[in-house]
Amino acid sequence: MDTESTYSGYSYYSGRSRGSHRHGERSHDRHKSRGKDSRSEKSVTITAPPAEPLLGDPHVRGEQVQDDNWGETTTAVTGTSEHSLSQEDVVRITKDLEESVGLECRRYLGLTLAVVLGLLVFLTPLAFLALPHLLWPEKLQSCGTACEGLFISVAFKLLILLLAVWALFFRPPRAGLPRVFVFRALLAVLVLLFVASYWLFYGVRILDSQDENYQGIVQYAVSLVDALLFIHYLAIVLLELRQLQPCFSVFVARSTDGEARHYNLGQLSIQRAALAILERYYCDFPVHNPALLTASKSRAAKHLAGLKVYNVDGPGNNAAAVGMVQSQSRAMIAAAARRRDTSHNELYYEEAEHERRVRKRKSRLVVAVEEAFTHIKRMQEEEQKKAPGDIMDPREAAQAIFPSMARALQKYLRTTKQQHCHSMESIQQHLAFCITNNMTPKAFLECYLTPGPTLQYSRDHWLARKWTLISEASVTSGLKDGSTFVLRCLDFGLVVTTKRIPYIQMSEEYIDPKSHKFVLRLQSETSV
Repeated sequence: MDTESTYSGYSYYSGRSRGSHRHGERSHDRHKSRGKDSRSEKSVTITAPPAEPLLGDPHVRGEQVQDDNWGETTTAVTGTSEHSLSQEDVVRITKDLEESVGLECRRYLGLTLAVVLGLLVFLTPLAFLALPHLLWPEKLQSCGTACEGLFISVAFKLLILLLAVWALFFRPPRAGLPRVFVFRALLAVLVLLFVASYWLFYGVRILDSQDENYQGIVQYAVSLVDALLFIHYLAIVLLELRQLQPCFSVFVARSTDGEARHYNLGQLSIQRAALAILERYYCDFPVHNPALLTASKSRAAKHLAGLKVYNVDGPGNNAAAVGMVQSQSRAMIAAAARRRDTSHNELYYEEAEHERRVRKRKSRLVVAVEEAFTHIKRMQEEEQKKAPGDIMDPREAAQAIFPSMARALQKYLRTTKQQHCHSMESIQQHLAFCITNNMTPKAFLECYLTPGPTLQYSRDHWLARKWTLISEASVTSGLKDGSTFVLRCLDFGLVVTTKRIPYIQMSEEYIDPKSHKFVLRLQSETSV
C-alpha cells in the first residue's frame, strides 16, 4: 500500500505545523555538509518563486529532497541562513542593477541613432529637390516632361526603400548582445559617409554656384536614391544571406545532466552563434530539472556517512595514536572498497524500485483522468437538457473535476520530480483548454507524462533568465574550427564546441549500359 501522505488544496496548511520540526533538523544537517564542500558559495542567491507549487505554499520554495513528502516541508535552504545577506550579495545586486540600467540605455541609444540616421537618409533627397526652390527660385530653369517623370521615380524608390529598411532593420530585438554587431555598424558608417559625401558635393557644386539646371539636380537626387537601394541590397547579403549556408557543426551539451544536441550554423560571430543556439535550446532541449540531480548526491553522501571506526582500547601515547590513525585509514579504505563492489547492486535495485513506483503512479493517474473525462461527458449530456443559463463554462467544469484527479496527479509529479514545473493554476487552465477543444485524456496527460521543452512551461522558468557568454576569443570574431565557448546561467551552463563541416569531393563513374548484357549458353548433351 502507498503510505504517502497527501493533501488537497483545502487541507494543505494543516500539514505545515507537522513538518516544521523535521525541517529544522534537516536544514541543520545540510548547513554543516554544504559548508565543507564549497567554501566559496557563502552568498545567498535570492530569486522570486516562479509560480505556486502544485497544492503547496505559494510563499515557500525549497530544495527537493529524496522523499515524496518534501513539498509539505519545503523551505529555502542557503549556505548561511534563510534571510541573510552578505556584503558580496549587496555588491552583486548593485552590479546587476547597474548592468540592467546600462543595457537599457545602450538599447535605446542604438534605436535612437538608427532613427536619426534613417531620417537623415530619407530627408536628404527631398532636401536636394526643395532647397533650390527655396534659395534661388527665379534662376531655375523650367522642369520639362523628363524632369517631372524623375519626380515619380524618386517618390516610388523612396517608398520602396522605406518599406525595405523597415522590414530589415526595424524589427523587435530578440536579445541584448554583449558587443555591437560588426556588419550592422559598418553599414551604418558606410551610409553616414555616403550621405555626408553627397552633401559635401551638393554644397560645393550646387549651393555655392546656385546651379540653374534643375533637371540635373533632380538626376543627382535620383542617383543618391539608387545608391541607397544598392547599399540596402548589400545589407541583405551581409546580414541575412551570408549565414544561410551551413559551414560549422556545433555540439551543445548541458553541464548538469549531459543533455546534448547538434546544430549546423553558417558564417556567424560567436555572440550571434550563441544567440542562435539559445533560440534553439528553448525549443529542442527538455526543461532543466535540478531535482533529478539530487539522487546521486544523496546516494554518495549516504555511502560516505555510513563508515565509522571505533577505538575500543582507549587513547594511548603519540606513537600508538599515529599507528591507530593509520590503521583506521586502512580500515576505512578497505571498507569503502568492499562497499564500492556492492554499490552497483544497490543502484540497480534503487532504480528498479523507482521505475516500479513511476509505473504504478502513472497507471493510477491515467485511470483517474479517464474517469474524470468520462464524468465530463456525462455532465455535457445532462447540460444539453438544461436551460442555456444553467450550462457551465469550461473553466467551471475544470474546477469541478480537478479534485478527482488532483491526488493521483500530485503523487505522480512528486515521484517524477516535476511538481515545481506545474502549478495548480496552470493545470486547471490546461484542463479547461482540453475541455474546450474536446481533447482526449491522453492529450491532456501528454505534457505531464513526457517532459517537454522549456517553452512549454511557465514564462517564469525562462523569460527573465540572464545568460553570460564566456569565450577566450573575442565574441565579435567569427566561428572557427575547434572554437569553444560557454553559455552560463544561474543553474547550469551550455558548453559549445565547433567543428567545421568537411569539404566533400565527389567524383563520377560512368557505367556502360552494354556491360550489363550477357549470353546464356545451354549444353545440348543430356543424360539419356
